[in-house]
Amino acid sequence: MTLANYPQVLFQNRRPDRIATLEEYRASGGYQALAEVVGRRSPREVQELVLDAALLGRGGAAFPAGRKMMTIAADAPFPRYLVCNADEMEPGTFKDRVLIHADPHMLIEGIAITAWAVRAEKAAIFIRPEYENAARILEREIRIAAAAGYLGRAILGSDFSLEIVVHRSAGRYICGEVTAQLNALMGQRPNPKQPPPYATEKGLWDQPTLAHNVETLACLPHIVRNGAEWFKKLALTPTGAGTKIFGVSGKVKRPGCYELPIGVPLSEIIEEYAGGMLEGSEFKACLPGGASTGFLPRQHYHVEMDFDALKKVGNRLGTGAIMVFDHKTCLVAATLNLMEFFARESCGWCTPCREGLPYIRDLLARIEAGEGEPEFVPMLEEMKTHLFRSYCAFAPGAAAPLESLLAHFKEEIQKHIREKSCPFKKEPEPGVAGLAKPRFIA
Repeated sequence: MTLANYPQVLFQNRRPDRIATLEEYRASGGYQALAEVVGRRSPREVQELVLDAALLGRGGAAFPAGRKMMTIAADAPFPRYLVCNADEMEPGTFKDRVLIHADPHMLIEGIAITAWAVRAEKAAIFIRPEYENAARILEREIRIAAAAGYLGRAILGSDFSLEIVVHRSAGRYICGEVTAQLNALMGQRPNPKQPPPYATEKGLWDQPTLAHNVETLACLPHIVRNGAEWFKKLALTPTGAGTKIFGVSGKVKRPGCYELPIGVPLSEIIEEYAGGMLEGSEFKACLPGGASTGFLPRQHYHVEMDFDALKKVGNRLGTGAIMVFDHKTCLVAATLNLMEFFARESCGWCTPCREGLPYIRDLLARIEAGEGEPEFVPMLEEMKTHLFRSYCAFAPGAAAPLESLLAHFKEEIQKHIREKSCPFKKEPEPGVAGLAKPRFIA
């Protein structure tokens, strides 16, 4: 089976060696949707169209995009802002970078349409510092779009104006959280804020601000041009809508980004598009939506990659970043690796996250090094519950791999403890001698 079996919407102009030009994007229907909305559709009509299309946010939270637009009140003050989240620091996630490199004008048009829908005249693309090439591409193509009349003053002869700037992040994963991102844009410490008020009421400089993910915004031109029913019919499941860019990595033959319908089976993604497992490897588990989703065990190998279907098996679609592990992979070590990342990237604002993540990391490090004790397992069970008492969604996301490790692979943890070494290594690793035995902090 090839990708020709399914329509390529977001990747329709993707080429192996270069980005699509403005002329190529226009030849595929580009900027027709923008001309339609500024010429014939009211902002409210665009909001209702996106809501009818059942587009859910592609950044991980899966909130209805149309409903999010509607949270900016019609009588809200001006200026209003739009933020495109291209931070993409979730381990295993790389779809937004690929999309920008494939067809930057699709994103630019999506930003312009969304800005029209909420009457924002200033937009910022918040991009991680490692994506310097993508930032330069966007800056160049924004200038080209402005010269062609798609940005700037009086877009396409209308009364609508829009300025887009590319903002390079100083780094840190917490900047992907919307309120932390807004603080970072304003030059403040990127600590999250606890709503209310929500960003759509008081965001950047206390003005109404809408934030969307790159992939979410790129869907807008196609929804406007082809309609809500067309978008919903792209999915293979009745509860889904649209296509999804799945980024596959790990123990597969062809890692990469693949645009497939929402609802495509996980097994089909791995076997048909990612080329199957590496020689000598058997599927053991995967993280279906990036580092802040749980391990999906073998019994769910054929699950439909749909928001609702994954929710039914106790997991999340997240960003659609599928990280595949084989039968030779130690999931204790994999979880420890993720906890190292999350503990380092915490903003340190609240106690469950600041203290809990390093504590869990220490327990897992001792287990992996052969210094685990039986009481470590209930300690991990209790510590993971504390992460859900944090200030924002960072710590609960970090808890997902640990929670699923304990739910589906507890025997693997216990085997480490019984054998006093990692059973997946030929020789035990040096221990972490000199560290005090973990204990609960009152």
